[in-house]
Amino acid sequence: MTAQSQLARLGLFDARVPRYTSYPTAPQFAGGVDESHFTKWISEIPAGSEISLYLHIPFCRHLCWFCACRTQGTQSEEPVRVYLETLKAEIAQLKEILPDDLRLSRLHWGGGTPTLMSADMITDLAGTVLDVIPMAKGGEFSVEIDPNEIDESRIKALADAGMNRASIGVQDFDDEIQKVIGRIQSYELTRDAAEMIRAHGIDSLNADILYGLPHQTDERIAESVLKLLTLNPSRVALYGYAHVPWMAKRQQLIPTDALPAPQERLGLYEVARILFLADGYDEIGIDHFALPDDGLAVAQRDGVLRRNFQGYTDDKSEVLIGLGASSISKFPQGFAQHAPGTSQYTTAVRDDKFATVRGHVFTDDDRLRARLIESIMCNFHIDTAEILRDFDITRLQLEAMYKVAADAFEGLPKITADGFTLPKEAYPLTRMIARSFDAYDLSKAGHSSAV
Repeated sequence: MTAQSQLARLGLFDARVPRYTSYPTAPQFAGGVDESHFTKWISEIPAGSEISLYLHIPFCRHLCWFCACRTQGTQSEEPVRVYLETLKAEIAQLKEILPDDLRLSRLHWGGGTPTLMSADMITDLAGTVLDVIPMAKGGEFSVEIDPNEIDESRIKALADAGMNRASIGVQDFDDEIQKVIGRIQSYELTRDAAEMIRAHGIDSLNADILYGLPHQTDERIAESVLKLLTLNPSRVALYGYAHVPWMAKRQQLIPTDALPAPQERLGLYEVARILFLADGYDEIGIDHFALPDDGLAVAQRDGVLRRNFQGYTDDKSEVLIGLGASSISKFPQGFAQHAPGTSQYTTAVRDDKFATVRGHVFTDDDRLRARLIESIMCNFHIDTAEILRDFDITRLQLEAMYKVAADAFEGLPKITADGFTLPKEAYPLTRMIARSFDAYDLSKAGHSSAV
């Protein structure tokens, strides 16, 4: 039996499962969490802690058809400037309830297109944030950068503000694919942006590239990866394109008959994976690659790799506060998400309120299953001794959970005295195996392809 036929029999090419950047996953969030939870959980952060902060900038000059993020288009600066004033007002509200002496282990600006902001807006926003919560020693300030929306003045403003990691979305360099997904971004433009970033002393560069795009072939993805490698990114996220037109209406513009079949998607991933490994990158979890000296690779070697809404991370903070429309916060007590629309978000802030409209309060069972799923996603292994130390569960109960997952996949995952382990041939099934530890009904969630 070939490896692919075994994967097919186990359902890899038919399944739709979460990416498990959180547990419970976002479709499980409900309206029982509101501003009172958000403010209470912030007040309970221990003084002197290091926390993470995410700012969502939802605007784009052009809406890419492949994207499923919460974004909106604008051709003028005015909506961005108005939103920025609202975001600054929310930061001022946050300042009033923050415990003393907090520091930022991570500051991330995402979107949308944060670099749609002008240089003066960037300086203003960064100053507002860092006046409230300064960066910790060794902290990381990262920004998502669109090569179509960047210039010397904006890069200088970001560098002067302390940005020390930049993230560039590549998707694919092929001209035909770019036209079909509504994202025109040449290799030359991307190269020039990377050179500009490094010329301002920012050496850590992330890049995203997609497999499973329309008209993508092994040859085309190989050419795109080889071009990307000339930019020498510190880390790369190799994501499978999630075609979810029922959630992201703009994806209806993408021709479904041009999408590769699931078996072809796996082949595209393997082509890219082999090229990254051949160029000296370490494989990180199921969909990231990093140079050996990058923080992700170090975290994986040290056994402290984690997973959050940005994918894999080396951030150790237990608190992530999200500001801006649709942003998600994570606390030890649960998740809290702001209103997705900018109008609803703006109205709440102008009323001197936080815009939290939904979320999830963790149960003890949630915390246990979140650790099990994160361990599988990050390490392909669950350490039984660690789980028994940290949670109120017996070995018998834990091993019964292991057995359910192992039996569902014909014993491919291995149960030993030490724990639960996925062999390399089971790695493509990782998200599906993680699903075996998920207690929630995902039948109506509309998740993406398992491969």
